[in-house]
Formats: sequence, structure tokens, C-alpha cells
Amino acid sequence: MSACNNCSSSSNCSTQTCRSAAKSANLSPAALTMQDLAIAATLRHIRHVIFVVSGKGGVGKSSVSVNIAAALAAMGHKTGILDTDLHGPSVAGLLGVRDRMRIEHENERISPMRHSENLSFISIDSFLKNRDSAVIWRGPKKAGAIRQFLADVKWGELDFLLIDSSPGTGDEHLTVLKAIPDAQCVVVTTPQEVSLADVRKALSFLEKVDADILGLVENMSGLTCPQCGARIELFKQGGGEALARARGIRFLGAIPLDPATVVAADRGEPVVLLPEDTPAKKSFMAVARRIADLLETPAQPSETGGGV
Repeated sequence: MSACNNCSSSSNCSTQTCRSAAKSANLSPAALTMQDLAIAATLRHIRHVIFVVSGKGGVGKSSVSVNIAAALAAMGHKTGILDTDLHGPSVAGLLGVRDRMRIEHENERISPMRHSENLSFISIDSFLKNRDSAVIWRGPKKAGAIRQFLADVKWGELDFLLIDSSPGTGDEHLTVLKAIPDAQCVVVTTPQEVSLADVRKALSFLEKVDADILGLVENMSGLTCPQCGARIELFKQGGGEALARARGIRFLGAIPLDPATVVAADRGEPVVLLPEDTPAKKSFMAVARRIADLLETPAQPSETGGGV
């Protein structure tokens, strides 16, 4: 196909995904309607969709997505992760799954990669021949790939689908929120002002598109000393909680900087699955339980204010 011949990433595509994304970006109105119906059919089998967003990179958004998903799976919930960060995918690495996705036929529906009995995921990283090569796609093709993942992945019955987003507020975010307007958004920030400034823009974006904001998570909230357990305000703490209170949204919890998180990520294992009861593990589990409780329990009037 000419679309593949002109694509700068075609030499790194190990399956028909690149071709499918190009095709999906140029669908006729009738074909788009059919794809919308396929997405709706998929979503009928997913009880809750959680869209993890942030206005900038470097806040540990993917780590938050993966650990919350792994925590929910460990609690017994059938959970999936959709990695929509097409230029910097990291979900597969954080889960320690290095196998490549294989699709024999172009029109075959895709089974997600499996991490455990309760946790599966899909990421462009699993389709690439060389994971160190860049994916060079423009907006329409990125939107096409995300819609393809929603329409053609056989997620099955899920309690939770977490969607890990790219930094910013661009094509990927608009595609997800248009396809899943009732997705519950979890906003991730770090405590310092340089992060909060961009997160305010992300919150403004979500409000403008009428997205549902479940709450805010403050990542890298202080450093827990591995020797004595004391809290060190390396990147400060409390900025995210203050922002949530000021904007009238829920504060879901704070995740401290913890050396165990770095070790776990390098090993390709979520910190919540380590046998040690580390500060980060405790905090991630608490945030996951908070999210599950909020989504599984009918909303109460007291749940509408920030910092609740």
C-alpha cells in the first residue's frame, strides 16, 4: 500500500498494525460508523474505564497507571491497560513483558498481551521489531491506531480498563474522550509548581471537553528514607492536594518517592506486586482501593468536593 510505502515507521512494523492504523485514519463515513459500533460493543463488556492523564511528561503517569492496574488485578478485578502513548510506550516494559505481538491475518481481531490471570494490556511497543526505533506518526494515524485498539482488541469481560495517555492534551486525548465520553479521568501531578502549572492546563482541557474527573493523584510526594523511614521533601509535598482542593476535585492520594519503585521498574515488576510492604506499595494500594470504592459505590453528596 502507498500509505505504508510513505510511512517512516513502516520498516519497524512487525505486523499489520501500521497498515491498519493508516487505513483507519482514512475510513469512509459508513466505515467509521461501523467502527463506532465495534467500539461500543467492546465497551459494553467493560464496567469502568479510567483515563490517566497529565499536562506534562516526567510525572510518572505510566508508573501510576501500571501500579493501579496491577493493584486492582491483585484485588481480584479483571483489569486491562491500553497504552495510548504511541511515541513513548512504557507499559510493556513496566510489566516485564518483552514478547512481540503476532497477528497472522490482517483482519484478525487482536488478543491483548497477558501479564497475569487478571491483568492484560495492549501497547504499540509489543508490535515493534526494534523497540529503540521511533514511531513517527501524524495525528490522523495516531487517532486511527487508538480507535483500532478500542474496536479490534478482544478485551473480553473487564471490571476496569486503564488507559495510559501521552503527555499533553492533543490528538490521543481527544480520540479517547470522543470514543469514551463517560471515561473517568485520573489526573497525575508532582508537587512542585512547574508540574502543577501544566496540570492546571490539563484540568482546563478536561473541563472544556466535559470529561468526568474522578480525582487527582500526587506522585513523587516527598522521599521516604530507605534507612530510617523519615520523609524528606525532595520535591516538596502537598502541592497536588492543594490544587485538588482549590479546583474542587477529589484528592485520591499521594505516592512517595521510594527506591523500591525504581528497582521494581527496572525489573519489569509493579512495585505493588513486590513481597515487601514498601511505602510506595502501601500508597498505590490505598489509591487503587479508593478508586475501586468510588466507582463500585453509588456517589454520595460528600464525594463531590476536593480533598474528600
